[in-house]
Amino acid sequence: MEISLFMSKIDIWLWRFFAALSLFLHSPICYSDKAPNYSFMRDATGSPTTSYYDYIIIGGGTAGCPLAATLSQNFSVLLLERGGAPYNNPNITRLSAFGAALSDLSEASPSQRFISEDGVINARARVLGGGSALNAGFYTRAGTKYVRNMGWDGGLANESYRWVEAKVAFQPPMGRWQTAVRDGLLEVGIVPNNGFTYDHINGTKFGGTIFDHNGDRHTAADLLEYADPKSITVLLHATVHRILFRTRGTTKPIANGVVYRDRTGQAHRAYLKEGSSNEIIVSAGTLGSPQLLMLSGVGPSAQLQAQNITVVMDQPHVGQGMYDNPMNAVFIPSPVPVEVSLIEVVGITGEGTYVEAAGGENFGGGGSSGSGSSARDYYAMFSPKATLLESNSMKLSSAQPFQGGFILEKVMGPLSTGHLELQTRNPNDNPVVTFNYFQHPDDLKRCVRGIQTIERVVQSKAFARFKYADMSFEYLLNLTASTPVNLRPPRSGPEASLPPSAEEFCQHTVTTIWHYHGGCVVGRVVDGDYKVIGIDRLRVIDMSTVGYCPGTNPQATVMMLGRYMGVKIMRDRLTNNMQICLLNICLTLRLSTPVNLRPPRSHPGASLPPPAEEFCQHTVIGIDRLRVIDMSTVGYCPGTNPQATVQGCEDHERERDSPISR
Repeated sequence: MEISLFMSKIDIWLWRFFAALSLFLHSPICYSDKAPNYSFMRDATGSPTTSYYDYIIIGGGTAGCPLAATLSQNFSVLLLERGGAPYNNPNITRLSAFGAALSDLSEASPSQRFISEDGVINARARVLGGGSALNAGFYTRAGTKYVRNMGWDGGLANESYRWVEAKVAFQPPMGRWQTAVRDGLLEVGIVPNNGFTYDHINGTKFGGTIFDHNGDRHTAADLLEYADPKSITVLLHATVHRILFRTRGTTKPIANGVVYRDRTGQAHRAYLKEGSSNEIIVSAGTLGSPQLLMLSGVGPSAQLQAQNITVVMDQPHVGQGMYDNPMNAVFIPSPVPVEVSLIEVVGITGEGTYVEAAGGENFGGGGSSGSGSSARDYYAMFSPKATLLESNSMKLSSAQPFQGGFILEKVMGPLSTGHLELQTRNPNDNPVVTFNYFQHPDDLKRCVRGIQTIERVVQSKAFARFKYADMSFEYLLNLTASTPVNLRPPRSGPEASLPPSAEEFCQHTVTTIWHYHGGCVVGRVVDGDYKVIGIDRLRVIDMSTVGYCPGTNPQATVMMLGRYMGVKIMRDRLTNNMQICLLNICLTLRLSTPVNLRPPRSHPGASLPPPAEEFCQHTVIGIDRLRVIDMSTVGYCPGTNPQATVQGCEDHERERDSPISR
């Protein structure tokens, strides 16, 4: 069939494709029909003006929820989430229901759009469960090398992954489209076939998902089912404005509380209980964590002073080292129907790229935001300009079928790095973010290799039934590149009508896969235990601490990290407490044994372990096998010059102690 017969349909397909691309990879918040009855979760409006806890966790996202659930087993925990709950929302939790969350630009939306200075439209979560409530659901662990390089204990990491997987990970059914992509990857040499696995292994694999067999989404919020309801409080619509520090009479700042506001704007304060091991933990996400540190006075001093923020500690690395993995996709119209599928198959090429796929009919359909969303809302996913569709003269119908899918490549790492800066002092406003996509030449080389792999898969025998035979790959690239998917300058000049080179395609069609990270990187802002360097009782535990994205999708590892660090914190506290307990026992036993003729302890606290000063006073004894032989022992100078006398004493002692004299 001639290509010209398909042009009008392809234009419509492309618009639906790029709407679908956003919807698939960052699909809207889905709400479980079987919402857990969390007695400890409530709106912040009714919370007390002042409260006290062992741990205060800022951000109920992918890391914050498992961290809070774990710590609540032994301690009192306050979890503060600026968004709402991912349950009982009109948007049904079905794979076929897309569109509402990311197209909803209202203040009540579970996602908050931001546009990087690179011209790439992006989003951050504003809901309990964080990014796990908005993504495509792909579940895969980090590789063993990554775990080792991060300094994590492999055994505890695996235990923590299994703890997460018991609640939220499933094996999806694999349809014909995903099977064809898998077989195509194997045919072009992305081997071996690793089958279904959560593990990150070079080759082609079929990964996990956080959608169950009924098509319902499970998020990090479900991990709160592990929490002790008597020890945890989860407050929704609680936006933290700053962290409080004690600085007087200390060698370095000590975090001791937070100020948060409820949805009415009423201010509340939460403080740490007495105890040097109690902590505030920031898990507000890659944008939220560095932003909150700076709003609290921890960051580059010049930037803080420009916003009239009192500098608590000049920390120039806060907001630096921002990374986002570039993603480029190729749309492939299909002559046969394609089942709806999210990311399920991945080719881990070993060449710095990951190749994935998603497809299905009516990508633009389904879902209801309850705010009058139209087709325009969906397609505006990649542009805030209301006139975008009109300027391209697109006439769209919700009944128009979308038949086909896309194959995408994600650059691993990446190596290119950017930065984040405050725009205002309002934590609800987005900071200014620059990622510098493809700034490092190796990132662009990796993208080119990924596009070349996609070309080989599309041309493979295994994928032949899902591609029009007379559509060349160059035609598909040009078709995709002609659609504005970002706000970067379009191709121009005489060659703009020609098929783009792979390098041009990467530069002009780059989008995000929502795996951005950094800003509070380990070794720069936090140490290996995620404690903020130079500040006591403050940690950051989330993707902002990562300088290299963990594998094909980070969500499994971020949930694991929340559990991992919760267990580690409890173990460290137990070890410290045991050491103190053993020391007290030893001191008490030693004190109860008469070692001298001094009066025994007799005050009311005599039965308690003694402080160090009292122990020294009451247990002082003589020391065997120790002498002092020099002028320090003399109370009166021996004659006109003491050296002969001192020499004689030393000779006498040597003779007395020699084996011959004994």
